[in-house]
Amino acid sequence: MRLAVLAGALMLAACGRAPAPAVALAEPTRACPSPAPEGEVRLPGGSFTLGAAGTHDEEGPPRVVTVAPFSIDRTEVTNAQFAAFVEATGYVTLAERQPDPALYPGVPADKLKPSSLVFVGVGALGSGDPSLWWRIVDGASWKNPEGPGSDLTGRERHPVVQVAFEDALAYARWKGRDLPTEAEWEYAARAGLDGKRYEWGDARPDPRAPRANTWQGVFPAVDTADDGYRARTAPVGCYQPSAYGLSDMTGNVWEWTSDWYADGRPEGDRGRSHLIKGGSFLCADNFCFRYRPSARQPGPPDTGSSHVGFRTVKRG
Repeated sequence: MRLAVLAGALMLAACGRAPAPAVALAEPTRACPSPAPEGEVRLPGGSFTLGAAGTHDEEGPPRVVTVAPFSIDRTEVTNAQFAAFVEATGYVTLAERQPDPALYPGVPADKLKPSSLVFVGVGALGSGDPSLWWRIVDGASWKNPEGPGSDLTGRERHPVVQVAFEDALAYARWKGRDLPTEAEWEYAARAGLDGKRYEWGDARPDPRAPRANTWQGVFPAVDTADDGYRARTAPVGCYQPSAYGLSDMTGNVWEWTSDWYADGRPEGDRGRSHLIKGGSFLCADNFCFRYRPSARQPGPPDTGSSHVGFRTVKRG
């Protein structure tokens, strides 16, 4: 079992164990186009406005920053790409390892099992308490995203999930690359549209022409799946790429950055978390509204989850 920081609500001693949830995922309601091209996009760097004002306090104040030239993956790292890394190196992700008892004093040894965070939703638990929308599931990992009984069949092109920060960094180092800084990530996501609300401009998302895999409807009770994917990841590159030729900088999965999360609050679990950007398939207007370039959030510091992935960069 691992301690996760989820709105300060999931506490190790209180959450208990959970069996693997049902893994029958809803079928897509729209066809995904041909696979997005792999590879990277070279960006020239320059100055832009990082952050925003008036949405969430931690996004501001907006300030002008400068980034040097770098290249960034066109898509989020996929299950197939991560599998190639594991096959070549024998790497074992954090979720697959036995937790160190020294890091969890007071937790019974029989509770310390390889596990990870899985979104189960309000429908499964009948509660409006955000801490109950998730479960720490024994055996959940990048290979079994929802736990035992789930696998990657048909999800080779989906973004890898259940990877902790250190797992994402290990993959990036294997590729001779790194994780982006917040400034690099946001510069890439804005695609030259400085100061705009969304990756594509200021126009609100149109359900008739979805631009990203997010949550449509009232979270967490109803996802109308106007974007084609109900409460699940989509294959990378299913939506129109940005002006920079990048896919899924909005939604699908949150993405790890190399920066620590900080918002001026006292050091604590949030202060020890790495920053994630971009929102995920769970982001909705009525709840987090964080599928925008300026949005930022702390990632679980010692676990993976079913809605966090990553992409890599190379500088110079």
